[in-house]
Amino acid sequence: MRDEDEKPLRPASHAIGESLDRLSVEEIAARIALLTREIARLEAAGRAKTAAREAAGSIFKL
Repeated sequence: MRDEDEKPLRPASHAIGESLDRLSVEEIAARIALLTREIARLEAAGRAKTAAREAAGSIFKL
């Protein structure tokens, strides 16, 4: 049986433009942390791809 004080679980993701009205301060902080980690992951992937492209370009330069 479900405890009446138990909050429903929120998804561990965030959709851009999603309403934030029903989120608690803690849930907003968790979303910020999630998105900060995702930004760092995207930046690292971008740096890796740039380095690979530059390495490939240096091989084919005449």
